[in-house]
Amino acid sequence: MGDGMRGVLVTGASRGIGRAVAEAFAARGDRVAVHYGNGASDAEETLRGLTGDGHVLVRGDLSDPEAATRVVTEAVDGLGAVDVLVNNAALAPTADSRHAIAEVAYEDWVSVWRRTFEVNLFGAANVTWAVARHLLARSAPGAVVNVGSRGAFRGEPEHPAYGASKAALHALGQSLAIALAPHNIAVSTVAPGFVATERQAAKLTGDEGDALRSQSPFGRVGTPAEVAAAVVYLASPEAAWSSGTILDVNGASYLRT
Repeated sequence: MGDGMRGVLVTGASRGIGRAVAEAFAARGDRVAVHYGNGASDAEETLRGLTGDGHVLVRGDLSDPEAATRVVTEAVDGLGAVDVLVNNAALAPTADSRHAIAEVAYEDWVSVWRRTFEVNLFGAANVTWAVARHLLARSAPGAVVNVGSRGAFRGEPEHPAYGASKAALHALGQSLAIALAPHNIAVSTVAPGFVATERQAAKLTGDEGDALRSQSPFGRVGTPAEVAAAVVYLASPEAAWSSGTILDVNGASYLRT
């Protein structure tokens, strides 16, 4: 793609952080493949709101290995090429997926762990493989940015599968940063704290709201646009030397040593 325009595949882009990431890339002139698993109407709304033209929708359940590679093929066909991958799709903690070890039945424990890792880790790994092989076949530089989580470091006692899957995603990114650097492909990760997405609106307006805001010395929670800004930077050619990094985007709510 000429004039600095890149093809960008954003997984899980129907709402929240994924939508903000898609909007940020489109605003800088890139063409975006908006991936979704469910919620076609939300994904279509994301697509309609993107600046510029040439953007496409791609659908697939990333827990299915065949669907994961098909999503990349459709993104390449729709955009002409994929230069940047943002692995944002994930099963996030919800009341229904709570699995505190002292409380949950074994069959539910096994089910949550399996499903979480199928999407959050295996899906991301499979999509990354397909995008990396596409870049290698073109002998083209590129970037992969994973959306991890603060929970990978501080722990998620009520959702341990989520915390573990994000820790594994961080490690995957660092391994692939080393493997792909000789091919001029940078791999990095953002680790957001609590973010004010549509999914979290009830928590922020309810009894938990003040406690969530007080986690950060800024006295608020993060926004999807702030996470998106970090993703866009790490995907830029100027950030290639930061390959392998895990960038905390949590408003100093959790500091690693």
